[in-house]
Amino acid sequence: MNSHLRKDLENLKARILRVALAVEENVTRSARAIRELSEDLARAVIERDAVIDKMEVDTEEECLKILALHQPVASDLRFVVTVLKINNELEHIGDMACNIVKRIRFIKDVPIPSIPFDLDKMSYHSIKMLKDSLDAFLREDEFLALKVCQDDRIIDDENRNCYLNVGRLISSNGASAMTQINYLLVSKAFERIADLCTNIAEDVIYMKYSLIVRHNIKNIENIRKYFEAQNESRDR
Repeated sequence: MNSHLRKDLENLKARILRVALAVEENVTRSARAIRELSEDLARAVIERDAVIDKMEVDTEEECLKILALHQPVASDLRFVVTVLKINNELEHIGDMACNIVKRIRFIKDVPIPSIPFDLDKMSYHSIKMLKDSLDAFLREDEFLALKVCQDDRIIDDENRNCYLNVGRLISSNGASAMTQINYLLVSKAFERIADLCTNIAEDVIYMKYSLIVRHNIKNIENIRKYFEAQNESRDR
């Protein structure tokens, strides 16, 4: 690898990490905003999202510049392609943070005694999946990436429970329907964040092994055995 390409790839990595940090902070802020029903925090999330959008565009342009100027191959090419994909997924996660806080004003109009899903559990695991997927990228840790894919089931189960609870609660108290539906949208946004984190984890596996697993991720144990065999082969 020539020195100019190495420098540009290092700069690109630093750039995507800045996007990741900004998105992670905004998701955390959105979770706090919906927990406290804080419209001030909601405005801060939406304002910060405009900055994230600009960072995402700048990072994409940097990826395209590297592809055009250096024409990288093999692992360098996979790294740039992975950054392009993760960059887009992070921007979508930022959008989901905005979607969460946009529900606040509707929820405050008709308050209800309890939330139809475990908000603390869902927000905690969504943020943890985001942190873990980014750590997997930084460390090129395929096993941590697999754990992120497994953890997605926790969020899916909680979102499924929310659908059931909302249907039951609306049947018993139609006046709360709008608030219940808005909480359902919050749950769906957290579920979508978890899905996007799973996509990042799958991107990490592609980057390291040139292996596309997104249509085969349910066979996690087989994929794990493949990784273990590859590692054993390298250690010999």
